[in-house]
Amino acid sequence: MDRNSVLAFILIGLVLMLWLWYNTPDPSKLPKKSHDTTQVQTKKLEEKKSEEKLSENKIQPEDTLGIYFSSVEVGKNSITTVETPLYKIEINSTGGKFNRVFLKKYKEWYGGLVQLINTKDGGDLNLSFVTKDGKLISTAPFEFKPEFSQNYINLTDQDSITKSFVLKINDTTLIRKKFTFYKDKYFVRVDLEFKGMDRVLSGNRYSLDWENGIRFVEKNTFDEASFAKVDYYAANELFNFDATSFGQKIEKKISGVFDWVAIRNKYFAISILPLQKDPDGMLELEGEKKALQNGGVIDKYSLSISKNLPNFNYAQDAFNIYFGPIEYNTLKSHHPTMTSIVDFGSFLGLTFIIRPIAEYLMLPLLKFLHSFIPNYGIVIIIFSLIIKIALHPLTKQSMNSMKKMQLLQPMMNEIREKYKDDPQKMNQEVMKLYQTYGINPAGGCLPILLQMPILIALYGLFRATIELRQQPFMLWITDLSVPDTILHLPFRLPIFMINEISGLALLLGITMFIQQKMTVTDPRQKAMVYIMPILLTLLFNSFPSGLNLYYFMFNILSIAHQHYVNKYSKPIELKPVDRKSKKGFMQKLMEQAEQNAKERRKRLAKGKF
Repeated sequence: MDRNSVLAFILIGLVLMLWLWYNTPDPSKLPKKSHDTTQVQTKKLEEKKSEEKLSENKIQPEDTLGIYFSSVEVGKNSITTVETPLYKIEINSTGGKFNRVFLKKYKEWYGGLVQLINTKDGGDLNLSFVTKDGKLISTAPFEFKPEFSQNYINLTDQDSITKSFVLKINDTTLIRKKFTFYKDKYFVRVDLEFKGMDRVLSGNRYSLDWENGIRFVEKNTFDEASFAKVDYYAANELFNFDATSFGQKIEKKISGVFDWVAIRNKYFAISILPLQKDPDGMLELEGEKKALQNGGVIDKYSLSISKNLPNFNYAQDAFNIYFGPIEYNTLKSHHPTMTSIVDFGSFLGLTFIIRPIAEYLMLPLLKFLHSFIPNYGIVIIIFSLIIKIALHPLTKQSMNSMKKMQLLQPMMNEIREKYKDDPQKMNQEVMKLYQTYGINPAGGCLPILLQMPILIALYGLFRATIELRQQPFMLWITDLSVPDTILHLPFRLPIFMINEISGLALLLGITMFIQQKMTVTDPRQKAMVYIMPILLTLLFNSFPSGLNLYYFMFNILSIAHQHYVNKYSKPIELKPVDRKSKKGFMQKLMEQAEQNAKERRKRLAKGKF
């Protein structure tokens, strides 16, 4: 392996380390604990039961309600459950809001169904407005009476069903919430109906509030928090709102029309889509990152959609609310632009290159292979073989360039020795040597660097795609979406801040060591045989096991390829190229260098510097 190739590998290692630093929150900012600072909150049965209890809704003091709401009925916490093949949703009559939302096709890390609502904080989906006597009112504590008798509805024989809840302010004034549930969609449509509110409201403005974010459902909350944020889509572009500093609340206001807004964790989202656009509307966002007492992390976001309605004597508004997985095809079937929520990763502004590779090539290929191969571990192995074949031209070019550079080393050493006192002449002679044999000194590292967008796209795909969530492979690899930990250390390794050892990362390091032994022949570079495998083992230790399985198999295939080339391929011979043929890159570079030198000598001769 020549010097340029070694520099290329070093550069890749530095890029990967910078990339991980760029994408991962700083664990040193967390409060120091006597135990693992990335250890997540242990969810015991007692905590589960306490969450299932309805929160106590305390009515505001009478002097804050004013003349219009001081006598409105307080909520009775009556629960209505609606079940479909996709979800089970509870509506609380107190506030007429979502109490719990279970996704029936997905489980949390401890085995229960995924539940997305922060019930302990009181559920969500409230209305707020200012009354004519100057009071800011939220509908959260008031009773929305069900306009039906059932408390459990199983949607099996119908495609959809609508149920209404009404808040009566007085005999002529009310607010009605209509919930429409669909048999085959993660959407819940919410229609709002206002009657006689012009006699209560100050102006024509109200807000739809989602105050308690989305519930975290993964074992490692530190990892989940790195994905948690608010996405909103406006003017054909996706925007992000992300709390990154601990204990510091952030706020943002967006005026005008937007298509949708989504609060997400790692694999699931709650998205609100206004069905009536308001150019004078406003979206207000708040967010905060919190360090939990047990060493976990949580991001909490709230949003408020403020809108004008022309006539509150009788006014209507409507929203679609998505409770579901961040799964590409599912999102696309609900709204075409919601696929932008899927995070395929980014680095140094290269999203425009990385995302198309992951979105239109790698994810469809992964899904296609899984359509007839049920085990995702085997899918990844076949996937790595396909990628290896696809990258073969670049790999072959890189290997040939490395061999040519190795053959050129003796002549280059002679030039360096001969012109060691004249660096400018030495560089000119080296360039002539490259030109004579038609060698591009960047030919060994350039193909490797060209693979970087693919590697980054693979990192994003395997790290965030819900398809790998809780998917086992074999032996100790029980979840391809998280590291395959085989050993817990009683301390943290410096710099890398890890105390868990991945089995696949160790295997990856071993294969990297074998590769280095097969390719590094220069005695001056023997240290690289040991440094690079150790560096990459530590670097990949926190990667999802699906990603490490891919790289491990890719290295195995590369070792087999290298062995075949070393044993069976024809030796490469250095032959001078025909200078009269079409000029190559090095020839053009050399001619330009000679032209620059001539012009410099002319300026010196004329006394111009």
